[in-house]
Amino acid sequence: MPDVPPLDRSIADAVLAGDGDAYRLLVERASPSVLATCIRIVRDPDEAADVTQDAFVQAYRMLPTWRGEGPFAAWVRRIAMRMAFARLRARRTLPFPDLERDDAGPAAEAAQEPEHLALSRESRSELVALIAGLPDAYRQVVALRFSAELSIEEIARATGAPEGTVKSRLHRAIAQLRRQLDEGQAA
Repeated sequence: MPDVPPLDRSIADAVLAGDGDAYRLLVERASPSVLATCIRIVRDPDEAADVTQDAFVQAYRMLPTWRGEGPFAAWVRRIAMRMAFARLRARRTLPFPDLERDDAGPAAEAAQEPEHLALSRESRSELVALIAGLPDAYRQVVALRFSAELSIEEIARATGAPEGTVKSRLHRAIAQLRRQLDEGQAA
């Protein structure tokens, strides 16, 4: 079982015992990571702030169900990620890898691979269109991995899927994208 910071558990216990001010401490400790995650997903700081606030309200309501099997911040982050993706689904869009970015991170590292360096602007647009055509489960893991820049473990926690399933979906999505790109180039 992952270590739960004793402070998280004791503050949560205080909240459950009726100390309404104690929840503010949990929010202050977890807010930066929750907000950063929401920004990476929805790509709009104002909307991310709304999702973050909604997630903390939901977490407060659900606090009696928190089993304390991990840090409070990780639990709220999972709630926030689900809410952020629900908001994206309501907009009927999911974020795609920003293939124009040159900043550091997994997307930039992947962009240094020879096959990625060879992508022209035209094929980048084609790739974004192909990602949009992926099944929801594949599109979700691609978006989380390359746009939100989450690790396999973080994606598994966010989606509730086992890590092996996440790896499989990501592998299959990338293989499908490669096949479709190859077919497009052969035509």
